[in-house]
Amino acid sequence: MIPGDGIGHVVIPSAQRVIEALSLTPKPSFVPLVCGFEHFQKTGISLPDETKQFLKSGEVNCAMFGAVSSPIVKTQGYESPIVRLRKELDLFANVRPVRGGDRNVDMTIVRENTECLYVRREHMTEDPHLGSVAIAERQISTFATKRIGQMAFEILYADSKSNGKKPQRVTIVHKSNVLRVTDGLFRETVRAVYEEGGWKEKGIEIDEQIVDSLVYRLFREPETLGVLVCPNLYGDIVSDGAAALVGSLGLVPSVNVGENFIMGEPVHGSAPDIASKTPAIANPIASIRSAALMLNYLGLSEPSARITKAVDEVLGIGGREGWLTPDLGGKGTTQKVEEEVIKRL
Repeated sequence: MIPGDGIGHVVIPSAQRVIEALSLTPKPSFVPLVCGFEHFQKTGISLPDETKQFLKSGEVNCAMFGAVSSPIVKTQGYESPIVRLRKELDLFANVRPVRGGDRNVDMTIVRENTECLYVRREHMTEDPHLGSVAIAERQISTFATKRIGQMAFEILYADSKSNGKKPQRVTIVHKSNVLRVTDGLFRETVRAVYEEGGWKEKGIEIDEQIVDSLVYRLFREPETLGVLVCPNLYGDIVSDGAAALVGSLGLVPSVNVGENFIMGEPVHGSAPDIASKTPAIANPIASIRSAALMLNYLGLSEPSARITKAVDEVLGIGGREGWLTPDLGGKGTTQKVEEEVIKRL
């Protein structure tokens, strides 16, 4: 359990108590680990070797990550621990389902987690006419794109099988009208995965959307979107925007998926403006839903479904009775929402 920064210290313990309330067999054990900007300010290290090595030791096969308060200005020696962990553990996909709201949204954003501008290769140069020039290198590879494309098709197919619905479509999100080399490779590689994998014969359609027009559709007709497969940066932006469709970032879960490791992670940030409130008012739903996603990817579909059902009931009743957290228009607390979920388990 890795709270990280800010409200991570509030919502990750809530997720742990919900998992404990499931009375799983065998009983899970929980190990607290540290990282984040707060830890960096105290020690000069954002991701301690002890945290990294334990996660890679083979003694653990899943984790929950809370939030991180990355500085917006260059800070010597600091590196985002969640970006580093995704690379160290090869968590190549970030899967973010966005469901509910008045528009009956039901989409999943599948974000490539290891490349794009997040390779963090930047440098400064001087130009006699332009002055200082900052340059960032963007990486898109066939290997990483094949993996994320395959996962997008598998997610849609598995979802249609589990709920009995007809498979819909995977939408490739890109900007290859401008970025013809990098986004062009992403687009072409995902299409090749579709053709070579025989996904058309399995009833899955494929289309594509320029990222800026995708954002327009996201708000005009979100009910028409199914699975979106995105390079790292676009996936980060689109998924936060999609959260507005269902009411709050505090509702949207995600899971970071690798071949041998799963890490649940709520989509919201560290929310420093409310992190020290007493009693705590941070919405724990995104973390609790992330725990359910994590369990599902570990093959524990029944307990995962129990959490999902309990959360849906809490959102319905709590919304009517006004005891949800303030981000959802209520006057409730973190503890109240957590207790109501556990009561229904």
